Amino acid sequence: MSKDLILESTTLWDFPTQNYGNMPHGNNKYNGVTPAFVIWNLLQRYTKEGDLVVDPMCGSGTTIDVATELNRKVIGYDLNITRPEIIKNDSRKIPLADNSVDFVFIDSPYSDNIKYSEDSRCIGKISCERTEFYDELEKTASEIARILKPNKAMGWVIADQWVKKKFTPVGFLMWQRLEKYFTPIELICLTRRNQTSNTPIWHSRARQFNFYLRGFKYLFIMKK
Repeated sequence: MSKDLILESTTLWDFPTQNYGNMPHGNNKYNGVTPAFVIWNLLQRYTKEGDLVVDPMCGSGTTIDVATELNRKVIGYDLNITRPEIIKNDSRKIPLADNSVDFVFIDSPYSDNIKYSEDSRCIGKISCERTEFYDELEKTASEIARILKPNKAMGWVIADQWVKKKFTPVGFLMWQRLEKYFTPIELICLTRRNQTSNTPIWHSRARQFNFYLRGFKYLFIMKK
């Protein structure tokens, strides 16, 4: 790992999506991939070597790669299996004991805008305009609270939606659900790089039709 990596101390994180160093971290072409720097910063701040890290929706396995590199134990679950290390499992029922995990990271769907898998159980098939979306993610939040050790932290990435002239404050709505189970530590804004809307034609449309391009995601940091 590069010695130039910096533990971020601001609430605005602007990290490149490409891998740091010479090792791959997940798959940059995977839909909704999380920058490895985000996970690196969280694990450096909230875990130590030997701690158990869990990602209930680990996608292409970025959390697995970063945690392994930092000498943390790690378990990655997902409904869509992209590599052998990932265990097929629904995040609403995590097969781990109560109070057994040191840190949880999750980059969840924020609507039905991305096709994550063919599995009918996928929460990413539900629109964020429906209460059911938050009900199902709350089941995941409840499981995270169950497996986390007392006073341990978790990081949850999510974003808002603007489609068909309608804005849905997904982050705020999910924050309300999470406060049932966790105490807030911090709210971070993650700058979204390489987004398809960051082009001249989309900037022109945003001005013409008076809407804002979604330029960031939320990172909620909370503790049990």
